[in-house]
Amino acid sequence: MKLYKELSPSLRTIMTPGPVEVDPRVLRAMSYPILGQFDPEFTELMNETMEMLREVFQTNNQWAFPVDGTSRSGIEAVLVSVIEPGDKVLVPIYGRFGHLLVEISERCGAEVVMLERDWGTVFEPQEIVDAIRREKPNIVAMVHGETSTGCIQPFDGIGAACREADALLVVDAVATIGGVPVMTDAWQLDAVIGGTQKCLSVPSGMSPITYNERVEAKVLRRKTIERGLREQGAEVSGRKPVASNYFDLGMLQDYWSPKRLNHHTEATSMLYALREGLRLVLQEGLEERFKRHKRHEAALVAGLETMGLKLYGDPDCKLPVVTCILIPEGLDGEAVRSMLLNTFGIEIASSFGPLKGQIWRIGTMGFSCNQKNVLHVLGALEAVLLWHGADVNAGKALQAALRQYAHAEEKQPC
Repeated sequence: MKLYKELSPSLRTIMTPGPVEVDPRVLRAMSYPILGQFDPEFTELMNETMEMLREVFQTNNQWAFPVDGTSRSGIEAVLVSVIEPGDKVLVPIYGRFGHLLVEISERCGAEVVMLERDWGTVFEPQEIVDAIRREKPNIVAMVHGETSTGCIQPFDGIGAACREADALLVVDAVATIGGVPVMTDAWQLDAVIGGTQKCLSVPSGMSPITYNERVEAKVLRRKTIERGLREQGAEVSGRKPVASNYFDLGMLQDYWSPKRLNHHTEATSMLYALREGLRLVLQEGLEERFKRHKRHEAALVAGLETMGLKLYGDPDCKLPVVTCILIPEGLDGEAVRSMLLNTFGIEIASSFGPLKGQIWRIGTMGFSCNQKNVLHVLGALEAVLLWHGADVNAGKALQAALRQYAHAEEKQPC
């Protein structure tokens, strides 16, 4: 019989755009005893998680809860629940994950209209507003922070234009929630999808979502109750039901509401982790957390540019929690990443599609976003680049980052 060794994953400094390092307090929370999903003690934890999600999403929405599964599960749950076959969906694309929204929408039977910009740039909000008025879509689906390109899309006026056109605005904020302001109500976002494994610093496995009464109204028009749970004479909607049972927001609402109508077995340990992760976000304070992400981004960028590396993308729309670097000509980017991992225990990311082999991506997200990690990655990257014969300004990067940190400390109020 084959014997397997005890599990002992290596300790890494994870500086990718997700997953990131997890706070030990979150890992500890995952080790707590399992409660039954209808135990009053557990349902109170569910209620507290919903309360904290409202604060993090900056919303008064009734509905704010996690979908069990990776971030894509939340995206699918929202889209499959609001898109009916034949609905027109407008998708502005400026990176990989805009294309994902197109693919899911098409699978839901939507008529998809795409707006595309070159990767490394974003849309002027007026371009999207004009397209909404021209196309008159039922739904606008777009990405807030595009980790594939390190860009962030502004939303000025887009929510108002959707209200004017009676279109729902669905936003993928997987990369930004907990690290960059996501103002659900102020920006008039109808549904927002987050992720746990990025700025919230919780393991991958849940996707927090929130949506308002405009989305709920469409969900309820298609609502059904699972056959095995229907009571005698229960009313059944005459409209085509949501194509997915697991991702049906109408059913999930009943599960997260005081009804507690059984739908699935809640991922108990993941809920513990999410609750603790959200508690830590709110303990730090949203504004302080946003400032922390900007402070470490500034130090990282100062070090990289002083080293002589060039950043990828339009600096005016740079995503604060992801920094993209052009791989110097003639250098094997994967060899550099491999040496960083195997020699220094640091993981950074490459990219996808048309950017494959052209850029590295460094994430400064959540628990991974700290001075030790930024200085560690700068020193190690310089050493590895020199080893591979790259022309860099040796000895300058760490000093530039330290100066940036010192300058940031001087600006802090007493």
